[in-house]
Amino acid sequence: MLTAFFRSKPVRNWDEAADTDREAFAGWHAALLEHGVYWPCSQFEAAFVSLAHDADALQKTGRAFKAAFAAL
Repeated sequence: MLTAFFRSKPVRNWDEAADTDREAFAGWHAALLEHGVYWPCSQFEAAFVSLAHDADALQKTGRAFKAAFAAL
């Protein structure tokens, strides 16, 4: 289970989670979709990795993450 927050400091509680760059998350999310990665559409939802995700899927996701972060 994981999620991504766009903030210059760690997120440890609700107030810190609410104080994140939601526009950056939206742009990152859109870039992931463009690369075929379907990430939860809100910072307040969790993504899951399972045994159904093989090495190829994880590599594709890694490449999409790299491109999405570069697009920011």
